Amino acid sequence: MRTLIQALRTKELRKKILFVLFIIIIYRIGSFIPTPGVDYTVVQKCVAPLQGSQENFIGLVNLFSGGAMLQLSIFALGVMPYITASIVVQLLRVVIPRFEALHKEGQSGEAKLTQYTRYLTIGLAVLQSTTILVTARSGALFNYACSQVIPDGSVWNLIVMVLIMTGGTGLIMWMAELITDKGIGQGMSVLIFMSICSGFLPQLWEIGWGTNGTDGDWTKFAIVVSVLVVILIFVDFVELCQRRIPVQYTRRMIGRKMYGGSSTYLPLKINMSGVIPPIFASSILAIPTLIAQFGKTDQSWVKWINSNLADTTSVWYIALYALMIVFFCFFYTSITFNPDETADNMKQYGGFIPGIRAGNATSRYLSYVMNRLNTVGAVYLLFVALIPTVLIMALGLNTKLPFGGTTILIIAGVGLDTLRQAKAQTEQFQYTGFLFENTDHKEG
Repeated sequence: MRTLIQALRTKELRKKILFVLFIIIIYRIGSFIPTPGVDYTVVQKCVAPLQGSQENFIGLVNLFSGGAMLQLSIFALGVMPYITASIVVQLLRVVIPRFEALHKEGQSGEAKLTQYTRYLTIGLAVLQSTTILVTARSGALFNYACSQVIPDGSVWNLIVMVLIMTGGTGLIMWMAELITDKGIGQGMSVLIFMSICSGFLPQLWEIGWGTNGTDGDWTKFAIVVSVLVVILIFVDFVELCQRRIPVQYTRRMIGRKMYGGSSTYLPLKINMSGVIPPIFASSILAIPTLIAQFGKTDQSWVKWINSNLADTTSVWYIALYALMIVFFCFFYTSITFNPDETADNMKQYGGFIPGIRAGNATSRYLSYVMNRLNTVGAVYLLFVALIPTVLIMALGLNTKLPFGGTTILIIAGVGLDTLRQAKAQTEQFQYTGFLFENTDHKEG
């Protein structure tokens, strides 16, 4: 709160905050504008029963779009194509040497990778918008509870709708980059944060108030709020924790000057993989459910999937969900953090870990530390991701929780990152106690 007050008092930061709010308003307005060709009245009747689920693939995409996907608005795809494209480009660094070389080039290489990410985002937007419209037209998007969502099913009408949704994705990507360049925080993260929060409070209030104030339970509401606050504090604490490995740099003579001789540390987070493992796990587990929607309900494999994988409280779902989170925690960290590359960079600049030889010994030591951190991080992710399932089973909330494991991690992570950037920019304009004592700050 103190950081926010100081930011609002500074003219430059106040302009940035207002600019971010302006972009967020445009983003939220676009989430309610229906795509031409959609029967908006029919869609509204179909959306209500599906808004409570957030841990399957459809619910995850709808969550990241701020509820726009199920309403088939012009921003129906939200930021999901960009997130998918960013992850794919990052994973391709292991497979394509050209991408790894661009990553090592620095700022120019990263700019080229960003350009590839944009192209891939548009391609994924075309694919995802086509899939959503086809499933909506067949009724599978709304569990076959609705029909005639798209009255005109002609090819030309579907092409126009795909182009409009793809254009909406491009506009979202552009607005996110504007927030990053001219505002505060990382643009895509801010838009994801607002998408989640847009449906957070209404669903939280529904637990206590219920339908028209008749079937609510304020005891369950109090329990959910208390658990949410405790988990957010716990997640913030863990996300700020670091394993600091000391690094010593030797003195080197370059020309007539002496460089090095300093001591620093290599910060390693407990949760290096972030929110990626729960997203990957829930997305993969939702694929059989989506396939089963196109099969006959009386077939044995369809019945098994609907009873075991479609239910997030089943034993099979919980077991597979937990195993996938652990796997992706180790897998994604091994891609984003390369001990061999880190050890080579330290050796190149004359750095070493006290008591550890430079080179292969340093690489093995870093791998050992990362395996221990990943073990703790995987247990932490399992704890946060499975808490919503435990609450659903204990309180009988019928999966209508206002938060899930993915939601909590995103809210805490984005909130901390944005607050950290706001505080850093605020301190640039705070001169009191730094240059002059007992002197008020004057702009200009």
